[in-house]
This record gives sequence, C-alpha cells and structure tokens, in this order.
Amino acid sequence: MAPTSRQRLPKGVIALGLVSMFMDLSSEMIHSLLPLFMVTVLGASALSVGLIEGIAEATASVTKVFSGVFSDWIGRRKPLVLLGYGLAAITKPLFPLATGIGAVLTARFIDRIGKGIRGAPRDALIADITPHQIRGAAYGLRQSMDTIGAFSGPFIAMLLMAASHDNFRLAFWVAVLPALICVLLIVFGVQEPESAPKPREERVQINRTMLRLLPRRFWGILLIVGVLTLARFSEAFLLLRAQQLGLAVTWTPLILIVMNVVYAISAYPFGRFADNGSRRRLLLCGVALLIIADLVLACAVNVWLVGVGAALWGLHMGATQGLFAVLVADAAPEKLRGTAFGIFNLISGIALLAASVIAGGLWTLIGPALTFYAGAAFATLALTGLIALQLVQLTDQRTAI
Repeated sequence: MAPTSRQRLPKGVIALGLVSMFMDLSSEMIHSLLPLFMVTVLGASALSVGLIEGIAEATASVTKVFSGVFSDWIGRRKPLVLLGYGLAAITKPLFPLATGIGAVLTARFIDRIGKGIRGAPRDALIADITPHQIRGAAYGLRQSMDTIGAFSGPFIAMLLMAASHDNFRLAFWVAVLPALICVLLIVFGVQEPESAPKPREERVQINRTMLRLLPRRFWGILLIVGVLTLARFSEAFLLLRAQQLGLAVTWTPLILIVMNVVYAISAYPFGRFADNGSRRRLLLCGVALLIIADLVLACAVNVWLVGVGAALWGLHMGATQGLFAVLVADAAPEKLRGTAFGIFNLISGIALLAASVIAGGLWTLIGPALTFYAGAAFATLALTGLIALQLVQLTDQRTAI
C-alpha cells in the first residue's frame, strides 16, 4: 500500500532525525579529519587506519545485538537510546586529548560502544511508532537528517582547519558541543509508546527457538548485506585516496561533504520510492551504483574523479541504507524487532571489520587502485546474488500458481 498525502510522519521520527543530525555533525567533524590526523600527526599507516576503523565499527555492531535483545526483553527503547548517545557525547573530548594511536583506538572503541547501544533500539523505536505504509519515508527522513549532519560536520571542520592553520585538536574540541545538544533533544523531545511493564514470564526469551521465529527472508537479507558490506569499507579510504592524488589536508573533508550531500538529498526520495512498491528495483540499482563508484575511484587520476566517485557512493547509500532498515522491520515479528536489528547490525559490523582490514592490507601492500577494484568485485557478487534470489522467488511463485 502506497503512502497517502494525509499520512504524516510521527513527531518522534522527526525528533530522532534531529538527534541523529546533531550526533553526526559532532562525529563527522572528528571522523573527517581523524584518518589524516592519525597518518600526518601520529604517524600511523593505512593498515593501522583500516584496523582501527574496522575494530571500532565491529564493536558497535556487536553491542547492537545485546542492546536490541535487551530492549525487546524489557519492552523499552528510549533509556537505551539515551544511554548510547550520552556515552558517545562524554567520550568526544578523548579525541583532542589523544597523543598516540592507542588513545585514538580507545576513544573510537568507547564511542562505538555508545553507537552500538543506541542503534538497534532507535531503529526499532522508529518502526514501533510509524505505520507500515510510511516506514520507507520514516527511515529515509532519519537517514537524510543524519546525513545533513554528516556533511555539515566536515564542512565546519574544513573551515576551522583553514582558519586555524590545520589545528586538528581545535576542530575536535568544537565537536563536543553538538553532541551535548543531541543528549538534550533525547531527554526533552523523544517519547516512546506507553506500554505496561511485562511480567518476567512474558518477556522475550533469547534462545535458539526464538531465533527460529525470524523468517527465512530475514536471513536472506543478512546474507546479501554481509557480502555487500565487504564492498563498502570505511569511508576513511575515500579521504586517503583524495590526499594520495594531491588534495591538501585542509580541503580533504570536501570529499565527505560531496558524498553526504548526495546521500542527504537522495535518502528521503528513495524512501518514498520504496514505499510505492519499487523496493527490489531500488536495491538492484543501489548495488549497481556502488560498483560504478568503486570503478571510478579505482581508475581516478585526479581529485575531481574522486569527487565523482564519492558522489556515486553517496547515491548508493541513499538508495540502500534506509531500504535495508525497512526490509528488516517488515521481516521481523514485532516482539523481536530489536533483536532483529541487533543481528542485522552484527553481521554488518563483522563484514565491515573484514572489509576495512582487507582494504587496508591491499592499500599498503599493492596500492589504492586494487583496493577499490576488490570493492567492485564484492559488490558484483552481491548483485549476482540478488538477481539469483529474485529468479528463485519468481520460480516459486509460478510453481505455486
């Protein structure tokens, strides 16, 4: 059923979108500079950058499983959302205080624990408060607002770097403020549906029997996501590619700005498109865009081509990120929604850890071009799997008829 013009998104979705926007503004002010800070100031290698980014994201994904399960068990989402964003906010000062790779790893590790705690309960809460018919628009809006923060952060960081003669630590300190605003928004602006506390005997029990309640299509989604994530390694490598082709450190955040502007502009319209019954085509097109982006980045001979590749990467993210959330929300039973998002993010995080380590190793041992060619190969494998899955589903439908 397509959304109608009378169906408005709940206020809670808009509030959570603002929360995501401010936290991403804070995080991307740091992350847009962090790879270069590690390489140019702390003397890290590209492999070290890949390991730190992979470990950080894998940590977030593992934590999401437990927070998602716990939110199902207690029947509450907001306390975990607040805890996750609050933990991320209080760890932001660790970045400007870092004097070595170990300190950066510690800061990223704790920050990503916060992300892990908030991720699955937040996504499940959006599904809890949004009618099925407009979930694509809801997740698309949150992704768009999240991404407004994601491109505003690098833009502000770039201005601060230009004004302060490349003072990384100043930019990191400024990033603390929007993180604190984010926490205040959760406290005063986010409400979850009222529900009576569940007796202990009625709470969700996490065991193998429970996992069997998750349908086969949910596990099929996970398989595709795992393979696709191998092609979508850390965005830190986009920044390193731009620097390697001659872009000055001060202006390197422009690459993330380009990517995230495209992402922000496209996520909500793509979400509306998905609500109108075009999810399969959108997913196929989104994966194809990643293949093209990787090939452009592999063949890039100047910074302009890196910008084109980053824009295509952002278009891919706009087409797929919200869509995968919709597919998970629709596939999972309501009482296991937090658990389903937790498992989904666990698989994504494990794949991202592997992808970042592979990318860092290829970059260090062979060179940047092969890193992006490998990404294109993994994306092609995911696209092939999607096409094969659709053919099987069509065959089953004809057989049933």
